[in-house]
Amino acid sequence: MTDVRFYHLTKQNLDQALPLILTKAYKSNKNILVRLSDKKEVERMNAHLWAYRSDSFLPHGCHKEGNAQHQPIWLTHKEENPNNAQIVILAQGAQATSLEGYDLCCIMLDGRSDDQVQAARIKWKAYKEEGLDITYWMQNESGGWEQKT
Repeated sequence: MTDVRFYHLTKQNLDQALPLILTKAYKSNKNILVRLSDKKEVERMNAHLWAYRSDSFLPHGCHKEGNAQHQPIWLTHKEENPNNAQIVILAQGAQATSLEGYDLCCIMLDGRSDDQVQAARIKWKAYKEEGLDITYWMQNESGGWEQKT
């Protein structure tokens, strides 16, 4: 069964929060798929992850580099899983028609976007009805994550 975590961004934007989440997920030794809103955002985030910190490295790729099967972190806007990821991160309102095959699904929603918040509420209800294990995490004042009940 897939563990689903909603991450409600209130203090940081996606560019700040995603690398931190990816760093933690990468340490699990599981492949990760990051689904973003469109091709332009995939290319932008790909460039961002290469340069976000000079003292850090997150091995990743997207369609531009190819060789998805060799990438521990794959960025896409498509409904695909070419690196056989066990973790999927959905951001910028990206959706997944199925969570089958994933151990963990992280849904990152921007608290400044009414559309993303509303879509997350709908997904929460649907996943709850499916009987999935769901948790909700919100950023605290310092940008850390606190689980809410």
